Amino acid sequence: METENRSRPCPACQSVVARKCGIKNKFDILVCSGCSSIFTSRLPAADEVEDYDAYYSEANLTAPDFIAVRLRQILGNFTPFRSSNRLLDIGFGSGAILTEAQNQGWKVSGTEVSAPAFEQAKARGFQVWHGTLRDARFDDGYFDVITASEILEHLDDPLGELTEIARILRPGGLLWATTPSARSLSFRLMKESWTIISPPEHTQLYSKRGARLMLEKAGFSSISISTLGLNPAEIVNHFRARRLSGEERFDRVATGYELNERMTVSPAGKLVKQTANVFLNALQMGDSLKIFAQK
Repeated sequence: METENRSRPCPACQSVVARKCGIKNKFDILVCSGCSSIFTSRLPAADEVEDYDAYYSEANLTAPDFIAVRLRQILGNFTPFRSSNRLLDIGFGSGAILTEAQNQGWKVSGTEVSAPAFEQAKARGFQVWHGTLRDARFDDGYFDVITASEILEHLDDPLGELTEIARILRPGGLLWATTPSARSLSFRLMKESWTIISPPEHTQLYSKRGARLMLEKAGFSSISISTLGLNPAEIVNHFRARRLSGEERFDRVATGYELNERMTVSPAGKLVKQTANVFLNALQMGDSLKIFAQK
């Protein structure tokens, strides 16, 4: 049943018509009737906001080795966009992108709302800002490339963030971003039980169409979006005859890292991953949106 959602429009396309698909952590979960993006009916109250200072610790401020290998490949694709040679990573976390980009000769900068992550990057000599992107007050057209990995699903104002990104990118500059996909096979099978739907941490997941509409409105004109990746371990866990009840015990990060590492270290694993991604992208059922957008 479709209902009018007057309290919060769709963050992607601004439609006020959505259907309720469930409840998660005391948040109503809605699916937009206009673009099929998923979002919470309300934003978190002050006492519900995710504590990102507590999120990072010594255990997760170091990225696995296979992440560096993958980032080396991704960042190698940014070479055609070098002009001023400046690259910004929004929400840099462990600093893996900053590290690899610097290794490839970029002049790197970063923003991060988590104090422990900020302090670690600062101690390592990176040029970083503690706070939101707007807090850093960069000049117009300052960067060649801006990266935002797993950021857009957290934001109170994603369109405003993308508009600010477009402002500080030079004409022809590149935004590379990743964010969970609302139309993934995982959501289709598990609905609100999918661990990626996790308010107040994640308040929206975008469909490919919704992400494109939002990017266009923010000022991007050349946009490529792929839907890749899947965590079959979570799907198997969800459908086990004997399910875990009560607490959310499935560790999506650990199992995702384990699967990606296995698929990266061997030629056979790489082939399986590449083949799976061809089908996931063709069917638009991957867990993640991979965004390349030029200003």
